[in-house]
Amino acid sequence: MTKLLHVLFAPGLFTDASVGNAILIGTVVAIISGVVGVFVVIRGQSYLGHALGDFGATGASVSFLLGLAALWGFLGGGFIAGAGVDVLGQGHRRRGRDVTTGVIHAFVMGLGALFLYFDTTYTNTTGAPMTILFGSIFLIDPKLVPTTVILGVLTLVLLLVLYRPLLLSSLDADLAKARGIPVRWVSFLFMCCMAMAVSQSSLVIGALLSTALLIGPAATAIRLTKRTGLAMILSAAIGTMATWLGIVLAYDSYDWPPTGRGWPVSFFVTSLVLLFYLISRFRRQQPVVARRPKEESSMKEVVTHGYRMEHNS
Repeated sequence: MTKLLHVLFAPGLFTDASVGNAILIGTVVAIISGVVGVFVVIRGQSYLGHALGDFGATGASVSFLLGLAALWGFLGGGFIAGAGVDVLGQGHRRRGRDVTTGVIHAFVMGLGALFLYFDTTYTNTTGAPMTILFGSIFLIDPKLVPTTVILGVLTLVLLLVLYRPLLLSSLDADLAKARGIPVRWVSFLFMCCMAMAVSQSSLVIGALLSTALLIGPAATAIRLTKRTGLAMILSAAIGTMATWLGIVLAYDSYDWPPTGRGWPVSFFVTSLVLLFYLISRFRRQQPVVARRPKEESSMKEVVTHGYRMEHNS
């Protein structure tokens, strides 16, 4: 038994403080991303979720210049640019919102390239691009752990408050307006939830890959159940499993070629998320997909069924 444990887990895994911090932060981020991600998929805002990661990367590059923690840059960049997308995209259909997101996305990415150039040219933070773009969960400052947990709790509380109006407005915005729901404010507050989820995910697997925890587990969960609440639980569980396994494999890879380097956590987490998604596609095909080939139609049926089930319960 002991030999088997040594094969599965490298020595020191359970006593290393950095691993403990990584597991705690990774768990919080996976749960938040999984829960928020279900609504991201239902609302068809996957592109905005990806863009928020890049927005945050620009903010993080500014925080490196100012000597601040990357988390604050991720949050600031995500909030500011995300608010701009939400305001300018109001009143447009999905295609119009995507165009607005694309225009702002390109501009903010240009700013990010400029600030990363300043980071590597005028400061001593030569590892800033790798840290921002691909994450470094084992090197996160332990002082940020309580902050990350608090932000995670706030995100969950906000989403819990928004749950029913957000579910209805995701299904039918006109019906939500007729029932007196402030759809515009609900959309803006949900964008704030997305920004907080993506910002924390960027700490774990980097800005470029943060969408993996936001979209992958949620898309997998939605294929397994039509109930929105259950999909959120499954999504959080899938993301947590991928994160835990990713941390263990990254720690074990220290002895893999090239010896003494270790493979990045982001590679393992994104690979596992993809694997779970592929398994869900082969394991079960929802009848609604066969009846309605368009993914948007199937997502609408999922949220309709979930709203009716949970509204009546």
